[in-house]
Order: sequence, then C-alpha cells, then structure tokens
Amino acid sequence: MPIFLATLAVRQQSQTIRFRSASEMLDTFGLARGGKEYRRLIVAFERIFGATIFFGTDSTRQHSRVIQRSRFNFFREAQIWYNRSSSQLAISEEFENVIVLSDEFYQEIMAHPIPTDIQAVKVFAGAPAVLDLFMWLSYRCFTAKGDERIPLFGDFGLTAQLGSVEYSRPRRFRGMLEQWLGQIRTVWPQCPAQICSDGRYLCIRSAQAVLSQPTV
Repeated sequence: MPIFLATLAVRQQSQTIRFRSASEMLDTFGLARGGKEYRRLIVAFERIFGATIFFGTDSTRQHSRVIQRSRFNFFREAQIWYNRSSSQLAISEEFENVIVLSDEFYQEIMAHPIPTDIQAVKVFAGAPAVLDLFMWLSYRCFTAKGDERIPLFGDFGLTAQLGSVEYSRPRRFRGMLEQWLGQIRTVWPQCPAQICSDGRYLCIRSAQAVLSQPTV
C-alpha cells in the first residue's frame, strides 16, 4: 500500500490523495471489486496508519561515537468511508475517501522518487519475497553508476538487506534467489540482475524497472 500511495502522490504532485468511491480504491490497488476485498483494504489502511518507521546510523569519529535515530509515520490523516456498495460514489467532497501523507514521508518520496512499474507491483502483491526483491532491484538498478556486485551474504549482504533469515544457508538462498529473479523477468524481461559465476555476488547494472508502453 505505501508503494501505491507514494506512486499516486508523485504522479499527482500532492500530499493529499482522494478516492471518489470504494471501487476506485480497489481498482487502484489491483483488488477485485467486492465487500470482502474492501474490508481487507480498510484493515490494511488501519495497520499502516498505526505503523512507525525507525531508522538511523552509527558512526565512529576521531574522538567519539555518534548514534543518530529518526522515525516517521506514513499517514498524517485518513478518512475512509464504509460504503454498503463498493461502487457507490461519494455524496459530496465531504464524504470522499481521503489519505493525507505525513510531511516526512511525502518530502522523502518527492525528493528521491524511484521509477518502478506499478503493474508489476500488482502482480507480485501476493508474493512478498518477490515484491521485496523487485522493489530493491528497482532502487539499486536506478541508482547504479555502472556494473556493480552486491555480496549475497554477510552483514551488508543481500540476505541482510532483504531480511531473508530463513534462507540463510547459501545453497538454499541461491536457489530461491534464482527462482525469484525468474519471476521478476516475466514482467521485467530486461532485468539486468544475475547471480555472478562465483555464486557469492549478485551482479547488476544501471536500468529502470519501468516497462515501455506500446504505442498505437
């Protein structure tokens, strides 16, 4: 959901995102129309509204150690209406579904937008590990200056960045990574990522995970 909302905010150049109806929300998030899916969406909004992201850095300077910590929320405000019909339009602007992103989240996504294919995100919505890798590749390939090699293991390796603790055994993780990359190539055929010949690194190069739209 944060991926979709960040995409809409960048497209609309607005911190406030509005939906006229429940069906419009379901279409946007790639969900089938119906009360069950709408209730799932509402629950997801409630979870994310209460979520807080914590991040920071530790660094050692000549005479001291510096620890920096920050945190932010995704939403500043949300107004979601429980309509009986998922296709029912709002009576007026007062009854629209409205999500206001937090100042910190909005400023970050506007300052550092990462191109990605929203249709691919919809495809992988039910496969969290593949979606996680796809979004990571979207970022790393977009920011790559040339050919790069990312270690698969270690404190700063791919397993640590993706949080794939259950695949910590090298052979098993390589097998799963190859499988995930295969799924990603079904929607991003030009994906430049591949496991290096030594099996210790993932080789990538500069690219954008945005499929070109066919022209008519």
